[in-house]
Amino acid sequence: MSAQESRRRERSQPDGLSKDTIFSMLSNQRRRYVLYHLGRTRETVSLRDLAERIAAWENDVPISELNYKQRKRVYTSLHQTHLPKLDEADIVDYDRDRGTITLADRAAELDGYLEVVGEHDLPWCDFYLGLSAVALIALLATWLNLFPFSLLPNLVLAGVIVVLFAVAAGANSYLARRNRIGGSNAPLAGPDED
Repeated sequence: MSAQESRRRERSQPDGLSKDTIFSMLSNQRRRYVLYHLGRTRETVSLRDLAERIAAWENDVPISELNYKQRKRVYTSLHQTHLPKLDEADIVDYDRDRGTITLADRAAELDGYLEVVGEHDLPWCDFYLGLSAVALIALLATWLNLFPFSLLPNLVLAGVIVVLFAVAAGANSYLARRNRIGGSNAPLAGPDED
């Protein structure tokens, strides 16, 4: 067993990440870029390649147009600050000796915090609250025998309500998966790939 594996076992926490740890890890754009890139590749990445990719995103240029200073600034901050913090929280596995980084299983705990609601989008909790209100109004209208609800059998109305919630939950699940770390529509995307 390597020294790094031994150290990881010693600090491994049976419980999930605390909210303070999660917010601390996600408070920095560079760390979010690390998670996004590792989530997309799903393989071990070298520190050099990761630094280049992030520098390209931050400078909004292709990797081939990066200068030494842009690369070095990102490389140094990743090596000295961001990757050790992510490694300490067991979100990534950072092997300093080899200069390699892999997304750890614990990174999945961050997915729920990365869901982004656009400026003009309705949060899903509000959508479900509205859908529940519409279903309640339909049930009350049926109970009071109001037209056209009085024409519907109770079982049909119940079926329509169940189908509406099932479709909404399916859409919510699909969109949440797309926005997870490394998803095709993750909110952390940088410029187009080279």
